[in-house]
Amino acid sequence: MDSVSYAKKVKLLIFDVDGVLTGGHIIFGADGEALKTFHCQDGMGISLAHKAGLKTAIITGRESEMVRRRGAELKIGDIYQGAINKVLALRELMDKHMLTLEQIAYVGDDINDLPVMVQIGLPCAVANAVPEVKAAAKFIAGRQGGSGAVRDVIEFILKAQGLWDGLIAEYMRSDRFMVNQ
Repeated sequence: MDSVSYAKKVKLLIFDVDGVLTGGHIIFGADGEALKTFHCQDGMGISLAHKAGLKTAIITGRESEMVRRRGAELKIGDIYQGAINKVLALRELMDKHMLTLEQIAYVGDDINDLPVMVQIGLPCAVANAVPEVKAAAKFIAGRQGGSGAVRDVIEFILKAQGLWDGLIAEYMRSDRFMVNQ
């Protein structure tokens, strides 16, 4: 089966954070909090995924207030922080949403993502992922983590599901973009 066939089945997108939703750089603020930067196009992609009826989740090994805040802002349904065993979080998500492994996409960048990636239907890698992650991926984003890679994955899935053009058309018809004459 090709990657488009796998993408057509996706109902849940799961993202790693460091190196996927961010560029992987960690800056510590004066209070010791790890600061992270997120890409706006990834945020718009996540919003489009929600409009299309897809569920989203984060599974990350680190804990960060920044991740909680960004996840809440984007209305990401499930956020697992401090997940040393990402497969346990995957199982909880499957049970909660009554999904099969084939209905799940995961975006990763490093070897700690492999235990999830080798089990799910659509494993995805960012452009700057380590070679082992790229080898396990059925789709590799054209952009690096933290630079729109998540958006690339979401567009690929929505186009495979035949939903992309309708979402764009909906934005173009929206009254909020019309100039009053």
